[in-house]
Amino acid sequence: MIFLMILLGAVIASPIAVLITLRASRRTWRSTRRLAARARDTEHIRELSQLTGGLAHEIKNPLSTINMNLKLLAEDLEHNDSELHRRWRRRLESVQHETERLRAILDDFLRYAGKHELQLQDCDLRTLVEELTDFFTPQAAASNVIMRTSLGSEAIGCSIDTNLIKQALLNLMINAVDAMSDGGELMISVSSAKGKGVIEVTDTGPGIKPDDLPHVFGVYFSTKSGGSGLGLPTSRRIIREHGGNITVESEPGKGSQFTIALPLDQPLSS
Repeated sequence: MIFLMILLGAVIASPIAVLITLRASRRTWRSTRRLAARARDTEHIRELSQLTGGLAHEIKNPLSTINMNLKLLAEDLEHNDSELHRRWRRRLESVQHETERLRAILDDFLRYAGKHELQLQDCDLRTLVEELTDFFTPQAAASNVIMRTSLGSEAIGCSIDTNLIKQALLNLMINAVDAMSDGGELMISVSSAKGKGVIEVTDTGPGIKPDDLPHVFGVYFSTKSGGSGLGLPTSRRIIREHGGNITVESEPGKGSQFTIALPLDQPLSS
């Protein structure tokens, strides 16, 4: 009797076991397909990145030659001051301006699309900000912008690529000064909170429109004339590659505040 019960149980259980096995196989197959598709997408993105980066370099080379020849032509025309030659010089200056703008756009694109090999080193964020503000203060003063810093008394240590973090910060500072066309104040503060080193960049400019705020980190989104729209996306990419994040708050008529948060190391000695 016991043998019959065991046999009956095996007969009943077998289809269930087969069904469970089939379902598990289907899940594994679907998961494998998703992983394969993701790998293909990643490879495609990598190929596109290499292609566009190479194309940008190829454009820059003849562009430099064009710009050099435009300068030589302008020098030749300086020897004649007739109305015709003055008109030619104005046209050349216009073309030179556009080639310089295109070169700047390509430089911004290469900085954004290029591969970043992080050269990490221990750094006190206060020292980094102090060095950068000392460098940037003359440029801010030329635009009637007063620089202010709040660095605190305790060291704030992070393991970062100092050159890239300075580039990310400089993009924010340049944008802030550009926004304050009538002058204003630019405050850079450094602090720590919840295991993060925090850098805040605050300006007294016109602020960002509520409709524009969700798009400020979008590629090629720009509200200023002649802007490439790659400065803020580049800053965000750099911060994210360091395991950090960047956010923005703004109120029209009162200014904007960009906040960078980077993972803290062990406390540095003051």
